[in-house]
Amino acid sequence: MARPPHSPQQPEPPNDDTPAPDDLDYRHRGGRLHFTAHQRGLDATAFGRLVLHLPGTLMSLLVLLLISGGLDAWLGIPFWVLPLVWLLSGAMVFHRPTEDFFARYLLRLQRPMPEEYARLAPVWHEVTARAGVDGRAYELWVEDSDDLNAYAAGGHIVGVTRYALDRLSSSQLAAVLAHELGHHTGGHVWVSLLGYWYALPGRAAWYAIRLIVAYALAFAGYFSWMATAALVLVICIISYTTITRLYGLPLLLIVTPYLIAAVDRRAELRADQHAAALGFAPMLAQVLQTMYATETEAKRQTMAASGHRLAAPRLLDQLLSTHPDYPTRIHRLRRYL
Repeated sequence: MARPPHSPQQPEPPNDDTPAPDDLDYRHRGGRLHFTAHQRGLDATAFGRLVLHLPGTLMSLLVLLLISGGLDAWLGIPFWVLPLVWLLSGAMVFHRPTEDFFARYLLRLQRPMPEEYARLAPVWHEVTARAGVDGRAYELWVEDSDDLNAYAAGGHIVGVTRYALDRLSSSQLAAVLAHELGHHTGGHVWVSLLGYWYALPGRAAWYAIRLIVAYALAFAGYFSWMATAALVLVICIISYTTITRLYGLPLLLIVTPYLIAAVDRRAELRADQHAAALGFAPMLAQVLQTMYATETEAKRQTMAASGHRLAAPRLLDQLLSTHPDYPTRIHRLRRYL
């Protein structure tokens, strides 16, 4: 689910303590559960993201091999040790204690309080039962936030905000949870996390190179324009040599973020489809309409406070967005309504 923008002008949630209605059709309450043979998979969007992460992973591997060569020469550490440890570290994605640390200290999630768990557990049980998934394989978390949002993270994390828990009806909450479950069963979450982790060395190297080049150009500018021009020429020669030696792989990294964002948008539609196939299309559409109205009003108030009019998002922002716009998502749900 998308996170509404944080803004001091964002409408405050209602202050009433009216409990959310329990309007969910509990078809599997007390009945026998039938689990599917394959609890997780790798759908087309997850596979596409896996492929798109390969260039970044290869660049990271190259960076680590260069570092390992220096460690081998200076300290006698075999050059294959560092890349092997880095590759094996990806298994930490499914390590429960690591996930717990990730949820608590990076995502700022909390374990549900007894009354929160009493609200979440039956809804989650119904969602997973309809999907034929063993819900006990996942961990439910709560974020102390006034935003309407939910999360699928790591290998087993499913989180919702306290606002969603308190204000959504049971059927709407089930629709949100079914959407997040779709990210897990489709393989979207672990592929994204692995791709991000394996791209980190390459990202760090790229950031360091940009920083060095910026400081070098600024330093050369203190002397003369000829020194700057000579440095730019050297940088161009090194860049051209690197690109040709690596068969154009660095150029592919320039367009990869746009392709990954497009695949991510497709993954959101797939997760919506997963929730709709379980019978939650009308409820999910209601939640999306609420989020759309909230975000639009928050943006309008922000623009009014700054003296500007609400403008359409820029093309590059749209291309880099990981979520489709709300009208598109609601339109795709119409055939399930």
